[in-house]
Amino acid sequence: MSRARQLNELCCLCFLLFKLFFPLVVALRPSLCSPCLCGSNFFRAYRRMVSLTMKSHTVHLTFNLPARMAFENITPKVEQIVADSGVREGLCLVNAMHITASVFINDDEPGLHADYKKWLEELAPFDASPKTYQHNRTGEDNADAHLKRQIMGREVVVAITDGKLDFGPWEQIFYGEFDGRRPKRVLVKVIGE
Repeated sequence: MSRARQLNELCCLCFLLFKLFFPLVVALRPSLCSPCLCGSNFFRAYRRMVSLTMKSHTVHLTFNLPARMAFENITPKVEQIVADSGVREGLCLVNAMHITASVFINDDEPGLHADYKKWLEELAPFDASPKTYQHNRTGEDNADAHLKRQIMGREVVVAITDGKLDFGPWEQIFYGEFDGRRPKRVLVKVIGE
């Protein structure tokens, strides 16, 4: 066996060992960064392996919904971003980048959306008066929107399997707006191989 092939097999062994013992290596990294038999080191070998296989793709979507509270199915946009990324196996993070908006997963059924609106309005009714919400004493009128966002959540993470979002039955991704009529961004980050 040639020296080059031996070194290649040893580097593959470094990758495997690093991948198997990653939590330990992270905890003890300084002591485990000594060179292996092939003259490499576990940390450098792992970084090289990840940089060769891992992909990352980021897109910012902007929404400007005309209603104060509304829900928009953004699944087709996210599916297109995943397809454009070239990632076959990985994860897709979708998060609202504004504190009065939300991203969540549920059924695309109008009755459910009406129930959400009614329920959220009962939990945190809109009232611009500073008497109801202390936050509105700052001159703002959207305290209810902050509370609604907290309930509905900031982000979702969906597995990517064979290049597609791996949903359960009826699942769709929604952008939730609770203080509309202005542009807000949503981050879509796809990572994987």
